[in-house]
Amino acid sequence: MSRLIAYLVRFAVILFGYAVASLAASAFLNILFLASLGYMPEHAHPTATASLYFSIPFVALFVAYFAFMPAAIVILLAEILGRRDWLFYALAGAVVAAVFLGLVDNARDSAFAVRETSAMAVVAAAWSAGSSTGLAPGAGPEAGG
Repeated sequence: MSRLIAYLVRFAVILFGYAVASLAASAFLNILFLASLGYMPEHAHPTATASLYFSIPFVALFVAYFAFMPAAIVILLAEILGRRDWLFYALAGAVVAAVFLGLVDNARDSAFAVRETSAMAVVAAAWSAGSSTGLAPGAGPEAGG
C-alpha cells in the first residue's frame, strides 16, 4: 500500500512539474515576443505588466496541450532510466520542440506551421527553458542531481 501511495505522490509531483514547465516556457515565449517588438523594462507600463498575468497562463495552456504526448514519452523514459537532472530535461525539451515542429509541419492546413529558422530556434529554446525549470522534480543537490 505504501508503494502505491509513493507512486501516486510521484505522479502528482510530475504533473506539478509539467505545469511549472509549461508556465516557464510560456513566460519565456512572452518575453521573447515582447523583446522582438522592442519592449524594454524601462518602458514598463502598468497595463503591459498586467496583461502578462493573463497571457502567460493562457499561452501555457497551448504549450501544455501541444507538448503533452512528446513530453509524456520523455517523462516515462526519464522515470525508467532514473534520469532526473536538469541537463537531461533541457535537451529533452529541445527534442520535444523538434517533434512538435515536425508534426505541425507535416499536418495539412495547419495554422501553427513554423518554417523560419529563427522562429524554430525560439520554440526549441522555450521548451528547453521550460523543461529544465519544471520537469526535474527531486533533482536538487540532496538527490544527487
